Amino acid sequence: MQISIMTSDVFFSVPVLPSRQAQLTALRATQEFDVLVVGGGATGSGCALDAVTRDLKTALVERDDFSSGTSSRSTKLIHGGVRYLQKAIVKLDYEQYMMVKEALHERSNLLNIAPHLTALLPIMLPIYKWWQLPYYWAGIKIYDLVAGAQCLKSSYILTKTKALELFPMLKRDKLVGAIVYYDGQHNDARMNLAIALTAARYGAAIANYTEVVHLLKRVDPQMGKERVCGARCRDVITGQEFDVRAKCVINATGPFTDALRKMDDQKNPNICQPSAGVHIVIPGYYSPDNMGLLDPATSDGRVIFFLPWEKMTIAGTTDTPTEITPHPIPMEEDINFILTEVRNYLSPDVEVRRGDVLAAWSGIRPLVTNPNSKDTQSICRNHIVHISDSGLVTIAGGKWTTYRSMAEDTLDAAVKAHNLSAGPSKTVGLMLEGAKDWTPTMYIRLVQDYGLEVEVAQHLASSYGGRAYEVAKMAHVTGKRWPIVGKRLVSEFPYIESEVQYAIKEYACTAIDVIARRTRLGFLNVQAAEEALPRIVDIMGKQLTWSEQRKREELSAAKQFLYYEMGYKARSEQLTDTSEITLTPAEVGRYMKRFHKFDKENKGFITTVDVQRVLESINVYIDADTLHEILNEVDLNKNGQVEFNEFLQLMSAVKKGQVSANRLAILMKTAEQSLDQTEKPVSVDRSGGGV
Repeated sequence: MQISIMTSDVFFSVPVLPSRQAQLTALRATQEFDVLVVGGGATGSGCALDAVTRDLKTALVERDDFSSGTSSRSTKLIHGGVRYLQKAIVKLDYEQYMMVKEALHERSNLLNIAPHLTALLPIMLPIYKWWQLPYYWAGIKIYDLVAGAQCLKSSYILTKTKALELFPMLKRDKLVGAIVYYDGQHNDARMNLAIALTAARYGAAIANYTEVVHLLKRVDPQMGKERVCGARCRDVITGQEFDVRAKCVINATGPFTDALRKMDDQKNPNICQPSAGVHIVIPGYYSPDNMGLLDPATSDGRVIFFLPWEKMTIAGTTDTPTEITPHPIPMEEDINFILTEVRNYLSPDVEVRRGDVLAAWSGIRPLVTNPNSKDTQSICRNHIVHISDSGLVTIAGGKWTTYRSMAEDTLDAAVKAHNLSAGPSKTVGLMLEGAKDWTPTMYIRLVQDYGLEVEVAQHLASSYGGRAYEVAKMAHVTGKRWPIVGKRLVSEFPYIESEVQYAIKEYACTAIDVIARRTRLGFLNVQAAEEALPRIVDIMGKQLTWSEQRKREELSAAKQFLYYEMGYKARSEQLTDTSEITLTPAEVGRYMKRFHKFDKENKGFITTVDVQRVLESINVYIDADTLHEILNEVDLNKNGQVEFNEFLQLMSAVKKGQVSANRLAILMKTAEQSLDQTEKPVSVDRSGGGV
């Protein structure tokens, strides 16, 4: 186990990150920790970092992966909350005002302590009524003033012409002008991981896939009451159980807050009122590279953000009551609501198609009622810290941006309640994993020293910061003239194979950990993620000595994750064997002609053999496995062939925008044009494909 040393306010840590096995050994072998944190999301990881940097002996357990829940499913903003400030002013609500002020302070700190994972993002507020201009301008200026010296950049007004120049996709009809203000943006899952890894480097014993079976209690001889003194834990991967003893246990389990509270006392009332927030990802061409959009008043009064992220466009969120589940599913109703709102703000020239949704996810926001309050039905706008009669410390509510101050408040309360020997919090300005040695131009050194592609080097620098050199050193030679090293997992994304190896050092235990949280491929494009899975499983299998059975299980579990939690299910439901065909007779005739170029024997269906024969005649060669995948996307009854009716259902769905960039449709059209013109077609790779 690594040792951290504290001298005054300066911390030193051994650079080698302990393995997960070493962390589990530390959890078992340590006689008693000062603090045991349950939950590895942003808040739980923040609590562990706050505790260990106060020189408290710290442990953290997470039953799934770090950031596997709500913390990886946010809007990716680091913000004070413009809408909260609006409510604070309109309702003269001092509590909301202070919440915004605190969040703006934390926004500034987070941008400073993890510069590689964060960036300033200008966000445009389009104005379509003259009276709204002074109203929103005043509100945004107050937002700047509340930030004070920590204001990122001053907001400003744009004319209609300038607004359309910066955001050409914007609807121009009745546009008066726009206001631009600044907030922060981050890679939420990797930020969460950076917090957890930083805690580990300072000496915290942290372990993912380690669940709490039940809380340990002992009778306090002085008070005569039962007190929580640790937890019985189970390694989810091996099934082994062990006790972790601690003077103080912190419940930082987000939406699952009540489950741990009831482990403490079955009589405890529920305080969590979960709300589901759905986001969608659509291609990057829907928004400018460096300008977001805010819809301050949707048709049902909610706020929708439309933001560039990882060279894609993210839109969301919804806010609907939901059941608590570890595997929330994005619903078609919510996806269509977001698409409808986006259409209201974009030019009619931009066709917003359902088929362009590349990924979709739902995150559960843990709204809470305050058990310390007499009015237990009222939703608490800020976070709450509660200490039970048995000493269990619960931190709940709040928002991503304020994770650090939430952790500070939690540890302050824990230190006081349990008489722990610790000073004040030291996490303001404490640099996170990867921040050291990062510079905005370090990617150039990665290109020059290792022979990486520029796009890959930029991605590694922004994802791993100073640790990117370690990932680059692990990269394999490509055998090409350029790039020299760095084999991509999929052609259109900058993720490389060595990231899978490095992910294991970052405690990745499953293929889902890699596609969802170490890389963000599953959140950006589910089809690309599915395509990368076999290679990811192969690499992990070699590193972790998985059996063939385990590899099959990993592949299956990851596909299930993409299907249900990342929107693949919603995508597949856009094209079914009951899909209505809405084609004109002329269109049916045109598609029949195209189909018969492949179905020479008039069988009424085509197979991979038929498609391969046509492609070879025009000198296009696609391997059999890829061809099978392409046909399987359209083979609705899964009988190994595509019937003419299935082809018509596909083309009808393409016409309606429910399906876009379908490989078979593009392939057959390109082949038909080539056969008609006797010209070699443009080679068709796997396209972006929507969900």
